[in-house]
Amino acid sequence: MNIVVTGGTKGIGRAINEAFAGIGFNIISCARNQEALDILNKELTNKYPEAKVFTQVCDMGKKEEVLNFASTIKQQFSKIDVLVNNAGVFMPGTLESEADGTFETLMNLNIGGSYHITRALLPLIKMCQGHIFNICSTASITAYTNGGSYCISKFAMLGMSKVLREELKPQGVRVTSVLPGATLTHSWEGTSLPETRFMNPNDIAKAIVECYQLKTAVVEELLLRPQLGDI
Repeated sequence: MNIVVTGGTKGIGRAINEAFAGIGFNIISCARNQEALDILNKELTNKYPEAKVFTQVCDMGKKEEVLNFASTIKQQFSKIDVLVNNAGVFMPGTLESEADGTFETLMNLNIGGSYHITRALLPLIKMCQGHIFNICSTASITAYTNGGSYCISKFAMLGMSKVLREELKPQGVRVTSVLPGATLTHSWEGTSLPETRFMNPNDIAKAIVECYQLKTAVVEELLLRPQLGDI
């Protein structure tokens, strides 16, 4: 079984790679940093020697790199059982004050890359009636001050996920929108809040594995928040 996870070296993406390797999946993942990918490859290979681990540098905000990554995948793998559109970035600001180009950066990375890789890999996903997980956010359903273009991009991600769900129902492909609240990843680096105020990425990954393992049902939307709610 094969899983593709974009943005797979840190946070939720890293936890998802670990969780699926643990249940027998081959791992296909990308990130922008070669060194981080090398570390991921080595750690997963050492811990799960039966798993094939393939990684490639890819900036998911650049269409040509996304399509190149997808092309390489299609050359080496005949089917994709799970696709996790995880790559994304948070940039704070308001529509009035955020720097010029912020909108384009966030839309290209947070939604554009997912759109292009999904389109490219759909033939391999449909072949085995696979499962697509789109990592959205509570920002996909609740706009907040200083969220600016980030909220816009995450609303768009949820919209794409809903469209895919409707389009792929007859073809047996499951689509799940994952909407995590505050999760302790590098995006919160430097925060003064205690770790207990956040979710652990491993909990997100565990919930996704459990959604995948359902036999007769599909979780259309998976909403997760810290016990004390949003920050």
